[in-house]
Amino acid sequence: MSTTMQAPKGLEGVVATTSAICYIDGDQGVLAYRGIDIHELADKSNFEETCYLLWHGKLPTRDELKKLRATLAGERKLDPAIINLLRTAPRDVQPMDVLRTAVSALSFYDPEQKKNDHDANVHKAARLTSQIAMIVAAYDRIRKGKNVVEPDRSLSHSANFLLQLNGTRPTETAERALDIALILHADHELNASTFAARVTAATLSDMHSAVTSAVGTLKGPLHGGANEAVFHILEAIDAAKADPVEYVKGMLSQKKKVPGFGHRVYHTEDPRATHLRKMSHDLGHSSGHDKWYDMSHKIEEFIKTEKKLNANVDFYSASTYHTLGIDVDLFTPIFAVSRVSGWTAHVIEQLDDMGGPAADADYIGPAYPNHYVPMEQR
Repeated sequence: MSTTMQAPKGLEGVVATTSAICYIDGDQGVLAYRGIDIHELADKSNFEETCYLLWHGKLPTRDELKKLRATLAGERKLDPAIINLLRTAPRDVQPMDVLRTAVSALSFYDPEQKKNDHDANVHKAARLTSQIAMIVAAYDRIRKGKNVVEPDRSLSHSANFLLQLNGTRPTETAERALDIALILHADHELNASTFAARVTAATLSDMHSAVTSAVGTLKGPLHGGANEAVFHILEAIDAAKADPVEYVKGMLSQKKKVPGFGHRVYHTEDPRATHLRKMSHDLGHSSGHDKWYDMSHKIEEFIKTEKKLNANVDFYSASTYHTLGIDVDLFTPIFAVSRVSGWTAHVIEQLDDMGGPAADADYIGPAYPNHYVPMEQR
């Protein structure tokens, strides 16, 4: 007996698990972590506090946040074998390939490698969050023939990353811009890489295997990489000294897609784009390199008018990251620097309450909106 029912492409629309981590309402343009709107977190929170929220399900008290910051700072260390692995990798290999391999190798030197209980996985989440940032920064310097910069454990996660990447302490504007970017990219329900991580965890595999699966999935151009494509277009416009709108018109006339617009979930503006647009503007203004924002804004206005499409998270992250001194082939690794917080939260949840591998999630966390509570009121 045969059926004429057509299977959906991929797993879009398939709900295969419940989760208390991330809530999305695409019609209203809502993204919330543990019920707290991303706008509130971007305006009032920081990346370390967001990590605590994702891993523990609530905002931290002052002492809890202080302890987590100390833990993340203390985990800014890589076994010499990992540094040697980075040094022996071919200089022309893609940073995402190096990151995928290094994350897998980290498990060899993890003190809780053989443990898969809740507490061990929370420890691994903090460890991986610190280590992935260090790997991305260290490999970029090694491939450029520069010395690896020692971490400064007195700095925030964002400030230390920029220090280890660029060799100088960042400005407060740059630190805050990256911090907000990391918050905005920290989680997005069961996207492809998080799905991969949960599938791996669902076999009772370990945290490092799950995160390696996620990194490998993020490497695919249909998941990570859209902001790289955006910046390549900005570079081409700049090199040709072309008018941004005319250049994009030419792309459309050739039936070429303009990356960074539209989203399969959001039917209104991607809430993350709202903040990245402002960050791109503010960074460009403060650094004196506002041409990237200006080009982006002209393109956005044209596409919104012509195609009725809104900018998504990738569009303004391109100019933001470039102004922060980040090379274009590091844009996707930076995504991993942030998203490891969400990946690990989902792995912890998957292993704590074992179910089948996941697709779309039925959100069962705190009711939205679960407002951000100031530190002194917790």
